[in-house]
Parts: sequence; C-alpha cells; structure tokens
Amino acid sequence: MAPPRAPSALAAYPMNLLAFDTSTDTLFIALQRGTALWQHQAAGGANSSATLLPSIQQGLQALDLQFADLDAIIFGRGPGSFTGLRTACAIAQGLALGAGKPLLPVDTLLAVAEEAREQHGLTDVMAVLDARMSEVYHAGYRWVDGLWHATHALGLCAPEALQVPEGLSVVGNAQAAYAERLAPQATHLPALPTATALLRLAPRLMADGHLVDASYALPLYIRDKVALTTAEREAARAASQPAPHA
Repeated sequence: MAPPRAPSALAAYPMNLLAFDTSTDTLFIALQRGTALWQHQAAGGANSSATLLPSIQQGLQALDLQFADLDAIIFGRGPGSFTGLRTACAIAQGLALGAGKPLLPVDTLLAVAEEAREQHGLTDVMAVLDARMSEVYHAGYRWVDGLWHATHALGLCAPEALQVPEGLSVVGNAQAAYAERLAPQATHLPALPTATALLRLAPRLMADGHLVDASYALPLYIRDKVALTTAEREAARAASQPAPHA
C-alpha cells in the first residue's frame, strides 16, 4: 500500500475516480482525488472477494473521499479469471447502484498495453495474459497520437499457436507460465492490468462516451468453458508427456 502522492501522469485530469482489477492473481486498486493518488496491491484470486471492499474503504479514508464524491468507478472487465471477473462486476455494480455513479468497464488486455507503455515505453505490443488450461488471451495494440488502436483482435489460443509479427514485443504475464511455448523469437516484458493503468486510460474513454450505468457491469468472457473434466485433464497430461522410444 502506498501513501497519497501527486504523479504527473494524473495532473492533467483532476477528477475523483476509483479503479480496480481482479482479473489476475494480483488485486489492484487505485483512487484518484484530483492529482493525489492512493494505490494498493495484494494477492488476488479467491482473496479478492473478501479484501476488495475493505481496501477500497481504506483508500477513501486516506484521500478523505466519500463514494458520493466520485466521478466514476472503473473496473477491469476481462478477459481473465472467471471468479475474479465475477467479483469485479458484482462489486462495481453494487457500488454504482449505491452511490448513483456511472461505470467504466475497461478491457484488461488494453490495460496491459497501457502498463507496458508506462513501464517500458512501448507503443506497439501484443498483450498476452495466462488464461490457464494451457491457453493464453491475446490482443495487439498500437499507440498513435495519444490513443491506443487495436491491431490484432482479442483472442484465445494455445501458447504455441500465437502468431507474433516480427519486431513486436509480447507484454503480460504468460511468458513465465509457458516459457518457450510462447513466441520464443519475440521480446517478452512483464506487465499487468494495474489500477493505475485503468486511471490513465479513463479520461479518454470517458470523453469518448464509454461510461455505462450499473446494469452494464458485465464481464468480458471469450471462453465458454471454464474448467476441464477429469478425462480432459488426463488427456492433456498424457499429451504433454514425451513419446516413448521405439
């Protein structure tokens, strides 16, 4: 947890905003009051449902804010962890209904691209997140004239099936899980869908009309199936074993 501060990246957008993402194994929360920023990072996954609301309350107190003071509530809508996305949508909807505030759903892979720009200075990336079940979520983005543009459609595939154009960096968290199976010829850099990335994306998305009411707090799923059967797990395990020598 970090104390309030005034980063230059937020100075041009003096709004009161709450942002959070629970799509990965890391929980990210950030609150902005004008140019002051409070942020929190903790273990995500199953812990998110129990810790998200108390942590938000801590941030509001740190910045002397009430829910009524917020201009909008921003959340990562997916793709990502099935349980995490359900948690994010349920809490975003409840807070929006209770406070009468609009919501801004943001694609998690777009937030990954934005974090890669902030951390590594990249402006042309393939954002990739571990989708578990031996698959990855992916989407391509290019930063032009202060705006991210999609270059490769959102998708889901096996790590070895991902086609990355030459010279394009792969950013996200999937390389640690899949190593040489995932675009071994590409440059890989870590990036996660942080809440501060959501805050940086928010002003332009809000200005472009992407705010919605609470009834549209919906997750972005691109996988119909969220678990393997026992037989499917055994088949996948067998397929991953080296073939026996003749």
